[in-house]
Amino acid sequence: MTATDTTTADTTTAVTSLLRFATAGSVDDGKSTLVGRLLHDAKSVPADQLEAVEHASRSRGASAPDLALLTDGLRAEREQGITIDVAYRYFATPRRRFILADTPGHVQYTRNMVTGASTAQAAVVLVDARNGVVEQTRRHIAVAALLGVPHILLAVNKMDLAGYDESAFAPIAGEFTAYARSLGVPGITAVPVSALAGDNVVTPSRPMDWYGGPTVLEYLETVPVVTDPTADPARFPVQYVIRPRNTAHPHYRGYAGQIASGVLRVGEPVTVLPSGRTSTIEAIDALGHSVGVARAPQSVTLRLSDDLDISRGDLIAPTHSAPPVTRDIEATVCHLTDRPLLPGARVLLKHTTRTVRALVQDIPSRLTLDDLSQHPRPGRLAANDIGRITLRTAEPLAPDSYAASRTTGSFLLIDPSDGTTLTAGVIDTRFTAPRRTPFPEGLVLKDDAHRTGGPIDRQAHTEEDGVPCHT
Repeated sequence: MTATDTTTADTTTAVTSLLRFATAGSVDDGKSTLVGRLLHDAKSVPADQLEAVEHASRSRGASAPDLALLTDGLRAEREQGITIDVAYRYFATPRRRFILADTPGHVQYTRNMVTGASTAQAAVVLVDARNGVVEQTRRHIAVAALLGVPHILLAVNKMDLAGYDESAFAPIAGEFTAYARSLGVPGITAVPVSALAGDNVVTPSRPMDWYGGPTVLEYLETVPVVTDPTADPARFPVQYVIRPRNTAHPHYRGYAGQIASGVLRVGEPVTVLPSGRTSTIEAIDALGHSVGVARAPQSVTLRLSDDLDISRGDLIAPTHSAPPVTRDIEATVCHLTDRPLLPGARVLLKHTTRTVRALVQDIPSRLTLDDLSQHPRPGRLAANDIGRITLRTAEPLAPDSYAASRTTGSFLLIDPSDGTTLTAGVIDTRFTAPRRTPFPEGLVLKDDAHRTGGPIDRQAHTEEDGVPCHT
């Protein structure tokens, strides 16, 4: 991080009190150990839980506590030494509160990473210093980019097994950053760590005194992430229609739901989609009281000045910023099940609170993870494939682009026969071919001012490249 980045991060921390982040990494890259070390060294492990981990470690013949057991809670996870399900952990430091989604690393459970990263504001991706960037690493970067995660921290782990050597770290940081930037990830920071020994996780590493950047915890405490759902146009998916019809409320008609984005005000003209009917917000009920203004992500009940035919799945939006209605969807998707997705498949499409029948019209391309090229006309999408699809819905929808709204720009495809979730999709997101990438912004080496060669040539990059230089 540059000095400017640090200043911005520090001022933003006061505004952003909560950070949601996800962790990912290939099998045996040490992700569970890193998470356990982070929780342990940040003093966020209850004494009884730590005692249970120490007891379990001793019973296995370990001389020191196996910190991976802090997150691998399933019996199958402990027996196999891998993460299978998404594990959520809540912890806090004096600077920030955190919700951590620890996601699996095995290719079989990539679908679980989609779940964990779907609400993340940052992602920590581990790479084994001995193995470098592998296919599953590229898949994790692609999923994070697909889901719009704005910041990725690369943790080059097991540096103790690489002799704490800078030459083992720099090439991995360069390759990872080039790949992530090619997918459009705006913020990448690289940190060399040893999760087992605790180097650069919470405390700086003495053996790696050549590194001058933040530790993992410092990065998480200061990463400039501000999410303000009230800054976007208001979107209110209707979940339930309230009609008590009793003597106290004989004419009450309310539309209950959670505001997905934006601000709603009494007296504001609104449009109900997909019907296109218009009305005005007469009242907003929240927690049993009427309020004049409601903001995302509040759960409220709207009352309109007109009696309209509104049901679950309809979308209420300000008339001046209502999204267009369409039956044709083009999107980038990640296929989640072992059953392949084929052109001509009849599915259910779930968008916010609305579920409609849909037809998979075409699969124009599949992303090739090695070089980010688009493989044309693949004919199908297998489990964990990322590709482009076109859909035709039986009823109109009112989606936004995913870049504008994670909630109204995303959807799920569901098997109508058994309810299995088949595919997760985002609207109007495309991956482009790789391009030349400047020097990684997060690679901070203390003595780089005089470097002219090596794995990455610092002198070949300037501020004109669009990435700050570290000197």
